[in-house]
Amino acid sequence: MLKAETSQSTYHKLNNLFLLLKAIRFFFNNNNFLEVMTPPAVINPGMEPHIHPFKLKSVLQQLDTELYLHTSPEFHMKELLSHGFKDIFTLSYCFRDEPATPIHRNQFIMLEWYRKNAHYTQIMDDCENLIKFCMDYLESKSISTNQVLKKSDFQRMTIQEIFLEYLNWDILDFLNKTDLYHKIKKDHPEIPLPTISTLSWDDCFFLVFLNKIEPQLEKYPYLLLYEYPHHLCALSTLKESDPRVCERFEIYVNGVEICNCFNELTNLEVQKKRFIMQQKEKQELYHYTLPEPSVLYESLKRGLPKSAGIALGIERLLKVLTRESNPFWN
Repeated sequence: MLKAETSQSTYHKLNNLFLLLKAIRFFFNNNNFLEVMTPPAVINPGMEPHIHPFKLKSVLQQLDTELYLHTSPEFHMKELLSHGFKDIFTLSYCFRDEPATPIHRNQFIMLEWYRKNAHYTQIMDDCENLIKFCMDYLESKSISTNQVLKKSDFQRMTIQEIFLEYLNWDILDFLNKTDLYHKIKKDHPEIPLPTISTLSWDDCFFLVFLNKIEPQLEKYPYLLLYEYPHHLCALSTLKESDPRVCERFEIYVNGVEICNCFNELTNLEVQKKRFIMQQKEKQELYHYTLPEPSVLYESLKRGLPKSAGIALGIERLLKVLTRESNPFWN
């Protein structure tokens, strides 16, 4: 009896997952996107300092290869944009070497899509439309969905606004590491702070964000946070009218972060400078570095058009749409 119940539970979980993937493909096909594929084994798996890859080893020769499993298909999707492809999406597994948590796994399904000649505000609209479409599709297949999310307003706030809302101080007044460190120490002594020499500005930001802001996000059925401080620009552009912030957003559904979007940086020299800075930080924090992102560099040299792109975790999306406590498979 137990085996039968376990098998039935697995069936329903996978059925929900496969139907969500089907809904996503319907949505993008209806919006004239082209589904593409990218190689999972790559020379550079991603740039961000705190995301860690798996390196491939030859079992036959017992030697390390020069290849990594990608942490995102981003670089090769940008390569496609540089060759003339327009609006594209992909659904594929990605791989990250990180501790397992209720919302983190070593391998997970990622949806990424890019709009050519578009600003990231269009991706904001895509996200809202995609979620509504997927909920309607799942309900048409008799799958129970998150009605609180369905009936809620889809809210948008800047990082500056949410700091003012919950901490009553402006994060953009503290763009210097020393200033931010002492602000946290003075106003939030309950936050454990290592010595300042061991921290970057990013570390200070996330200490206060994760301890004081993120716990508040559970109350929002849907919240899009945008215009992060420029330190967190990664591969995104800075806002022309206010270069203190970058054109990047993340979406939280009942406190679960489901995606990360950039208005894409297209300047090769700026990107190279950022890579050098991120490599230095990775070496200092984790004692390893990665090869240059040659595919990305070649795409920027070839001519990456103005575009916006986003990465969205499918299992996390399924979790928040259906309230499934454990939507993961394998």
